Amino acid sequence: MTSPRKRYAIVGLGSRAGMFLEALIGKYSDRCELVGLCDSNQTRMEYYNQRLQEKFRVPRIPTHRAEEFDSMVRGQRPDVVIVTTIDCTHHQYIIRAMELGCDVITEKPMTIDIDKCRAIFDAIQRTGRTLRVAFNYRYSPARTSVKDLLMKGTIGAVKSVHFEWLLDTRHGADYFRRWHRDKHNSGGLMVHKATHHFDLVNWWLDSSPQTVFGFGSLAFYGKANAAARGITKFYARSTGSPNAQGDPFALDLRADDTLRRLYLEAEHEDGYLRDQSVFGEPINIEDTMNVLVRYRSGAQMSYTLTAYCPWEGCRIAFIGTQGRIELEDVESIEGGNPSIIVGENAQHGQRIMVFPHWEKPYRATIPPAIGGHGGGDALLAEDLFGNPPPDLYQRTATHIDGARSILTGIAANLSFATGEPVEVDKLFPLP
Repeated sequence: MTSPRKRYAIVGLGSRAGMFLEALIGKYSDRCELVGLCDSNQTRMEYYNQRLQEKFRVPRIPTHRAEEFDSMVRGQRPDVVIVTTIDCTHHQYIIRAMELGCDVITEKPMTIDIDKCRAIFDAIQRTGRTLRVAFNYRYSPARTSVKDLLMKGTIGAVKSVHFEWLLDTRHGADYFRRWHRDKHNSGGLMVHKATHHFDLVNWWLDSSPQTVFGFGSLAFYGKANAAARGITKFYARSTGSPNAQGDPFALDLRADDTLRRLYLEAEHEDGYLRDQSVFGEPINIEDTMNVLVRYRSGAQMSYTLTAYCPWEGCRIAFIGTQGRIELEDVESIEGGNPSIIVGENAQHGQRIMVFPHWEKPYRATIPPAIGGHGGGDALLAEDLFGNPPPDLYQRTATHIDGARSILTGIAANLSFATGEPVEVDKLFPLP
């Protein structure tokens, strides 16, 4: 007897929703049924409906405005609600979906501050529903290969981690064009972006943050920084602005069909501008961040996130009692070839080197990566919607993992503001 398909609804129809929608309607349609779309903007919902109909030849998915969320859940009866709204509203939909009897999958970060985090934990305890956080980076083959080496004790007990993440001037700048530029919406890059990285370290070390100290500043983007470098042509938004002509940081929404249909043609409903100037005002998030973290395991980490680099990717080193592991992952480089940095034989711009004590160093094998986020998106979708075998690496992330990741970033933001180290358990005691 065939099992009934699990029913899903999704709230928040920005660009990240596409991965979930296509997985549900495409590869996993025999197991999953998409029964409702919900967003504050009807144009964006219509865009996705048309895209899904054109690509998969499926009937139109019922749409519901944000204020109709409760009626959507009651009428469409989803088993699971997927939350991909802006970060500051995640908790609202997570909690309400649980109160209405649904389990939840949420995009990272789980939420952006302590009060919202506590409210989510209270809702889970009160309703008995489950929450999964979509940490796709755990699933990318390169990151899983590192986990495998650490689990095998290849370098013994990890005592020190150095984690450098670089956002290039294409991707990094984009956070300063969008709603992310207001910390009230996103928690800043320490929460919105670095939650990926802090989760990886928690998972790699099988530990939780204990003490956090850091410095953060807006040193490159923003009007004052641009003016100090001699920039004189400013504009509020780039599309259609004469002052944006020739500016490599300008984004023309008319030049990309998806951006045009998903955002430019949707502006008349909510006034959201997807192409604000990265050198405009106001911007109140940091672009230059340095953080120190001590973990319960006794390991220490130095972490750097910079949002205006000429190449994108990471360099991560683990030093243990029996050696060192280095992961180098170059995702893109301005005007060049990633092999310039990581070597001609590095697969997909990735390299893992192992340096055992007293032995010859060697390059570890990385399985092929297929799809977005270093192959992580496809493997995450399989774990969420497919029938995966038992996972040796325990990549499924719960609300506890979601809290562990954001607490490092929340503590870092507090340290930026106070100049003092922050004890994480005093903010929110972790299990």
